[in-house]
Amino acid sequence: MVYAIDRSVITKTGENGEHLSSVSATYIQAREIEQAGVTAGMRVLEVGSGGYNAALLAEVVGADGAVVTVDIDPDITARATALLAETGYGDRVRVVQLDAAHVVPGEELFDAIIVTVGVWDVLPAWLSQLTPEGVIVVPLRMNGVTRTIAFRRDGDRLVSTSTEVAGFVPMQGDSARPERILRLPDPQGGVVSLRFDVGVPDDPRLLDGVLATGRSEAWSQVEVAGSESFADLYLWMAGFLPGFCLLHAEEGTTLSAERGWFPFGVVRGDSFAYFAFRPAAGGSGSELGARAYGPHGEEAAAAMAAQIRAWDRHARRGPAPTFAYWPAGSGGPGEASGNVAVLEKTHGVFTISWPAVS
Repeated sequence: MVYAIDRSVITKTGENGEHLSSVSATYIQAREIEQAGVTAGMRVLEVGSGGYNAALLAEVVGADGAVVTVDIDPDITARATALLAETGYGDRVRVVQLDAAHVVPGEELFDAIIVTVGVWDVLPAWLSQLTPEGVIVVPLRMNGVTRTIAFRRDGDRLVSTSTEVAGFVPMQGDSARPERILRLPDPQGGVVSLRFDVGVPDDPRLLDGVLATGRSEAWSQVEVAGSESFADLYLWMAGFLPGFCLLHAEEGTTLSAERGWFPFGVVRGDSFAYFAFRPAAGGSGSELGARAYGPHGEEAAAAMAAQIRAWDRHARRGPAPTFAYWPAGSGGPGEASGNVAVLEKTHGVFTISWPAVS
């Protein structure tokens, strides 16, 4: 299973079936090593153990390099230690059981740090262990949307050098960022869950019974071809759409019975809308829009449709977005201008910048 190019292998689950640890799909392991620019002789820190990726890193850095892998879970580090030893890597990789929010003891600075768990922030401990010219690769969560981003230092800030679409199990420990989940009972049975990183509604009780109200919708007149990827639209909405959230509809609910919708939404007081599409009027491709429930569902759907149109005008056909991070105490990005989303994090400020479409 571990050699399948696009398949992750779950190695530990929690009491409720949640995924606690996994071996990432091989394409993202290779991609993170590329993003970090790992070469022979480097010192590399891996955050999130499993053993396999650490063995790959040991092969790349060679005899003159060093690999340290850390994980908070003693079961995972014990397994990684045993398997690395069995396969000849016991003296080439140091395995440390540690909450990665803290500095790895007894180690010099690292040329590259590769994080293999989903994180909400760039931790100060990591930056304190990175050489001035080093690269850190982090799967960063931005209002529920994750991108694996490689950063280098540029003065007081970090700037992105590459990005990749990927998903990871969430980080545990002192720096874990639990999602806030609102569960909406469906009249047909089951539950629709709204998941928030930030922007949780001030009074969630306003959504009580919302799925029993009439459905409304709004369409953007923005069309996409069947083979076109619009993953960056999700990132655009996560940055610019207040009340943005992720949705999950259990089987048997009103939403699960629909076809052609995606699990992203927006809450507006007593109403919420979710991203949807329908066949385009000309019969080729699909039109993007939103469907909604609640007394003010039309407003929520219209807000999402407006952001779809903004993405189409300002970002869809332009260069990919770039990312920057200002650690606390660095002064921050100042007043943003243009199509720049500013996201406040625990230890700094993060920006997503969309270059102008020429």
